[in-house]
Amino acid sequence: MGSYQIQGGRPIEGEYTVKGAKNAVLPILAASIVTGEENLFSRCPDISDVQIMQEILESLGCKAVRSDERVWINTSGVSCCEVPRVLMEKMRSSIFLIGPLLTRCGRAVISQPGGCAIGRRPIDLHMKALSQMGADIEEKDQQLIVTGNRLYGTNLILDFPSVGATENIMLAALGAKGETVIHNSAREPEIVDLQNYLNCCGAQIKGAGTSRIVIKGQVPLHGAYYPIMGDRIEAGTFLMAAAATGGELLLREVESDTLRSLIKYLRFAGCKIKRYPREIWLRAPKRLYGIGKIKTEPYPGFPTDLQPQLCAVMAGAEGQTKVEETIFENRFRYTAQLAKLGADIEILQRTAIIKGVKQLVGTRVEAEDLRGGAALVLAGLSASGETIVENIEFIERGYSGFHKELEQLGADIKRDL
Repeated sequence: MGSYQIQGGRPIEGEYTVKGAKNAVLPILAASIVTGEENLFSRCPDISDVQIMQEILESLGCKAVRSDERVWINTSGVSCCEVPRVLMEKMRSSIFLIGPLLTRCGRAVISQPGGCAIGRRPIDLHMKALSQMGADIEEKDQQLIVTGNRLYGTNLILDFPSVGATENIMLAALGAKGETVIHNSAREPEIVDLQNYLNCCGAQIKGAGTSRIVIKGQVPLHGAYYPIMGDRIEAGTFLMAAAATGGELLLREVESDTLRSLIKYLRFAGCKIKRYPREIWLRAPKRLYGIGKIKTEPYPGFPTDLQPQLCAVMAGAEGQTKVEETIFENRFRYTAQLAKLGADIEILQRTAIIKGVKQLVGTRVEAEDLRGGAALVLAGLSASGETIVENIEFIERGYSGFHKELEQLGADIKRDL
């Protein structure tokens, strides 16, 4: 397992072009199954989760080739509807394959998906909706066997605006007879990106980005070329790296409107920020201020995937910050590692109370999940002395060339194999 060695205290400065979004590319790659043709995707981040998704698609009979930031997928040869357990367990996002496999093959066999240990991520919302659309669901030998040769469109009301459930329903609805309407759907920008890709393939979907999505089923589909949207979570992480180190950063190729909630709080913390349609400029003060109370919420609220990074940044801010986590019950696990750096963080149920210290001090820490691991890197960048972050395979699930990009921006960071 690799590690990052960080000598803290150097500001993050310069310009950075944001890569394609992890949370958009994975469901879009899975969705390519429904076309039965060739697809070409650009701005695909070179991360382990994308590599695993390519392996899954190949195991199902697809052909997949990467060239730099482009991925070519030919899904005409899909010959299997069962996702190998060993691959399913590596990545939560493999759950997106149920919908397209139902549309393409009328059947999907999966095991419980894996991913980061940040709390329960039940798939009951997925199963409830698919059942209402006419799918038969059987649990056998720790596998879910979902059969739906005759799915039909219907009105579905989600109990919670789940991103994964919304996207899975959209994909299953493509093969259903008639029209499917999702009420209380998730509104995340990545869902808009999935809709835009599918409509490029001939689908008739409208409403993504709102709480009501309408999908017309059994419309002929074809392959397409599609550029993946910019990664707002990666963008937010780099903005906070600059904020934590007193730096100045210009981000390019990111839809700035998708980061309004983060920008608001960074301004509260003392940062100067200018926002353009596809660029964000930030200049940080020498020391940030605590931002009072904040809580994670479904989009357009503050994203849970930026909560650990924000807590790491606020650990060195002047004053107090309270962060309530409403999405995942175990998302504060990383705070025990931040405490090793000298952070003063108290966890009360699902709220973190952060009393900013004047200076974090480098030490050896371990990443236990993707975003918590990124938070440790940000803490190390702002700490005095050397910080060693171990178990970085978690971090590299979602950030391509993380240490190299930070080094280009002025960080003293090396990767040890």
